[in-house]
This record gives sequence, structure tokens and C-alpha cells, in this order.
Amino acid sequence: MVTIRVDMGEDHTDWKKTAKAVPELRWLRWLVTGLTLVMGMGMVAVVALLWWRLGAEKLPQLPENITLPAGAQVQAVTFSSDWTVVVTRQGLVLLYDRRGNLRSQTRPTAP
Repeated sequence: MVTIRVDMGEDHTDWKKTAKAVPELRWLRWLVTGLTLVMGMGMVAVVALLWWRLGAEKLPQLPENITLPAGAQVQAVTFSSDWTVVVTRQGLVLLYDRRGNLRSQTRPTAP
């Protein structure tokens, strides 16, 4: 049988004395503080990126020189160095050249 003696007269609540007695606790305190700071900075970065990305325009603005057919509503736009593709809500795919001239118009068919 093992007997454990506990001296109720000693106060072990002073963490500074305990940290001096056990050096690993000092290292653990610095580690926890550092990790807390890194996590806090990460949260700030995530919030900043969300604010920046969600504040951006949902659809790029069409250049002034592109004229859409009557009644067409833009659903998607793709830009390239030589052309611009506009997809309308009506299902038309419009291909414009660099100057804004309509080069091709097609309506894709389902397979």
C-alpha cells in the first residue's frame, strides 16, 4: 500500500515560484502566448480577406464599346487579350473582338 502525504500548510498557487521550480512551465507559457498571438493575427487576416473579396464587384463591367443585343442581360463575362465573351441570361454566347465588334453569336444546345 502506498501512502501519500499532503502538507496542507504550503501554498502552491504562486505560479512564479512554480515556474522557477519547473522550467518547462515557463516554456509552455511562452508557447501558449505565441500561439495565441499567431491565431489572433490569422483571424484578423481571414476577416480582412473576406471583407476585401466580398466587397469586390460580382461581375466585371463591360467595356463601353460593347453593345449587347436588345433585351440581353449579362450573366457571365470572360476577358482575354484578343476577345471578350459574354453569356446572356437568354442563353446566347456572344464573342466580341478587341474593338467591341460582335464577331460571333451562338446558342449552345444540350447534348
